[in-house]
Amino acid sequence: MTTLLLVDGSSYLYRAFHALPDLRNARNEPTGAMHGVLSMLRKLQTDIPADYSACVFDAKGKTFRDDWYPAYKANRAPMPEDLVAQIAPIHESVKALGWPLLMIDGVEADDVIGTLAEMATRNGMNTVISTGDKDIAQLVNDHVSLVNTMSNERFDRNGVIAKFGVPPELIVDYLTLIGDSVDNVPGVEKVGPKTAVKWLAEYGNLDNIIANADKIGGVVGENLRKALDWLPQAKKLLTIKCDVALPLGLEDLRHLEPDRDKLIALFERFQFKTWLRELKEARETKETRETKPPEAREARHEQQSEAAPQEARKAPVARDYETILTGEQLDAWLSRLDAAKLVCIDTETTGLDPMTSRLVGISFSCEPGQAAYLPLAHRYPGAPEQISVEAALARLKPWLEDEAKPKLGQNAKYDMHIFANHDVAMRGIVHDTLLQSYVLESHKPHDMDSMALRHLDATTIKFEDVTGKGASQIGFDQVDIERATEYSAEDADVTLQLHEALYPRIAADEKLSYIYGQIEMPTMHALFRMERNGVLLDIPLLETQSRELGQKMLALEKQAHEQAGQPFNLNSPKQIQEILFDQLKLPVKKKTPSGTPSTDEEVLSELALDYPLPKTLLEYRGVAKLKSTYTDKLPRMVNPATGRVHTNYAQAVAVTGRLASNDPNLQNIPVRTAEGRRIREAFIASAGSRIVSADYSQIELRIMAHLSGDEGLVRAFAAGEDIHRATAAEIFGIDSKAVTSEQRRYIKAVNFGLIYGMSAFGLASQLGIERAAAQAFIERYFARYPGVKIYMERTRSEAREAGFVETVFGRRLYLTEIRSSNMARRQGAERAAINAPMQGTAADLIKLAMVAVQQWLDEKQVRSKLIMQVHDELVLEVPDDEVSLIQEHLPALMTGVATLRVPLVVDVGVGSNWEKAH
Repeated sequence: MTTLLLVDGSSYLYRAFHALPDLRNARNEPTGAMHGVLSMLRKLQTDIPADYSACVFDAKGKTFRDDWYPAYKANRAPMPEDLVAQIAPIHESVKALGWPLLMIDGVEADDVIGTLAEMATRNGMNTVISTGDKDIAQLVNDHVSLVNTMSNERFDRNGVIAKFGVPPELIVDYLTLIGDSVDNVPGVEKVGPKTAVKWLAEYGNLDNIIANADKIGGVVGENLRKALDWLPQAKKLLTIKCDVALPLGLEDLRHLEPDRDKLIALFERFQFKTWLRELKEARETKETRETKPPEAREARHEQQSEAAPQEARKAPVARDYETILTGEQLDAWLSRLDAAKLVCIDTETTGLDPMTSRLVGISFSCEPGQAAYLPLAHRYPGAPEQISVEAALARLKPWLEDEAKPKLGQNAKYDMHIFANHDVAMRGIVHDTLLQSYVLESHKPHDMDSMALRHLDATTIKFEDVTGKGASQIGFDQVDIERATEYSAEDADVTLQLHEALYPRIAADEKLSYIYGQIEMPTMHALFRMERNGVLLDIPLLETQSRELGQKMLALEKQAHEQAGQPFNLNSPKQIQEILFDQLKLPVKKKTPSGTPSTDEEVLSELALDYPLPKTLLEYRGVAKLKSTYTDKLPRMVNPATGRVHTNYAQAVAVTGRLASNDPNLQNIPVRTAEGRRIREAFIASAGSRIVSADYSQIELRIMAHLSGDEGLVRAFAAGEDIHRATAAEIFGIDSKAVTSEQRRYIKAVNFGLIYGMSAFGLASQLGIERAAAQAFIERYFARYPGVKIYMERTRSEAREAGFVETVFGRRLYLTEIRSSNMARRQGAERAAINAPMQGTAADLIKLAMVAVQQWLDEKQVRSKLIMQVHDELVLEVPDDEVSLIQEHLPALMTGVATLRVPLVVDVGVGSNWEKAH
């Protein structure tokens, strides 16, 4: 059957604007709403083949509903300026995509959509309406369905009933009862969806509800009777008009061919690079087909079918890639590598685990466009003979291990591990494009494919393009060597080109040059050593803890069943929801996107203040997470060759500069519970050694004192006072010796809360006090420490101006939402602007400390080794006869990496395990 596809453009316009971040092009023009709307239209064209289509927007000016009810939509704020600026280019782009665009004066987009749907039904057509507006559900029938592209929901008649509890023909009655706050159409006071559905089920429709209003008791019955005169008017306002006089017919809505030249111009202006590339490639393919004779096209396809994707990528330089299959070729390339000023090197491997994966091949590039791939272990039927891994490494090892031969990589730490797995200590890594991108643009993706598109305007071959994905994915050793050369040699070539594009920008900026050269690159080498060292675990202890945690889970489950009055699945959000809100009638704190009561941790924490069952559920979840994530999982992650676990520290993840630990994550082990602290007991030293922990004390508060320069804070830290006790004495106007533990707790919450931009509301929630009392605490704090408030106000202002903030050392922390018209996002960015310099500076300090400690360990040629970095803490495994030496020098090494306005303090602990070292 013929299909008409209608898009509620106005609905998506606002949704895209508020859903997407504050995207901008190089001219600082906003592009988020435009990107969202066009993404939706492009997806619809693919997902819903249609014979006719239209994108409908609200026209400017009043509609007939404003004449009926002057307060209609009166509560709507003026359209944000950043959205206004995108309207014209959105309309222009929609038309360029080939969509008929409709805006009819005097009516709303809904009315135009309703009229077109009615026309289509009369003509025996099906209509699909793409919208995010619930009002349009009233149009659904056997021939009309809805799709919400942003939430991937689709509604036919049964779908509407499932979503709203009433059929499409009762949607207007339903909306009339509950009201429509978006359009400023009041309903019946205190009548929500449940009551509306209940009344409609009982009385059939709105007219019958009105007729039986005197039979409905309670407050809602009174409110219904008060609204009787208004309800007919409300229903009239909410009913979509389906007989609008339109200046066109259905035949005018045939989809047109896209205007590619117009789209290219628009996509270039607004920097939609992926779409732009697709258009240009499609146009070039079309031109090639039109200009070349069929026999030439066929010959090209037969001879270069594998190379075609590579040509389409439009690399900035001509490419010459070689496959190294003979010893003579390898010797020739070794000569080039030896003479080169900088060589990019990349490995292809049997897997992703850096500690266990083995070499499949190596690629090199010495100059842009020139690269080679050395296959070593491709195993598939018909694979050509290759130089063996052992023979190749025997020739390459002197060059690989030569510190004086400069090398470049993309995530070079991984390649260092792979060579180490073959007993090759790769040295001379002086540059890493992953870290260059991270230093320049910490808020953007740092994978090579994304960077190539962003900085070289080049589309690269993806890993999945050569190996497939999902269940059918093959190992790289099964990839055809010719195809592997295209992929791997391109990796090395493009990485070298990225270095030439990125590094000059870093070198030209003194601050960024320091972050890259003195912090990130040395940290990468220190992390490699630390990951290689690994951590020893007490496996029997973990197994014992796992059993104990399992028993505690059973006890908590039994306790929860008793509190609920019945058994239920503690792992089922749906059953928890039914128990808490349907049976126990606990207050609903917030709802999920689907409209059901939320049972997330935030909600349970709030409910746990007053009710026992939520508290038990929280404790159960905490214990279950410890068991599944740590006590059960850690023993399985031990490397059989080393007997240790080897976490991976990701450098280029957190925008603040903090490291991220994974496989396993050692930074998220809870330490506020006894069970969490016990897990640290399983991290042990080998026989004859001890665990030594060195932790910066109150580092972020010290950084706050340094950044703000507040005299009171600086004085307190300089005197070596307990900062929370000293602040409490200042705030409460008493002697520090008179400060109670409760007063210190309050001030500690204020101290740390302000660092994280906590509001009076948040502080009140954390302390369990009235909001006014929390506000009073904050005001007294700022009165005593005015420098802190001045710093915060100055930082917000500078962040709005520059779009980023900086750490003490010059690391840039970008705040993409700082100028957002969305108030919640803007305020979140402002809070981040205050906190990020402190978190980022702390991250810089611990990295500098790690580098300093590792260099000292190497210089002294001791056997002690770094094994973990967690937040502001370094953990070492130290032979017994070196403990005194390490204890003596660690504090000086860590405090000596920077000079702040306040002294840095390092606490050092020693123990047989990590927990005892605290």
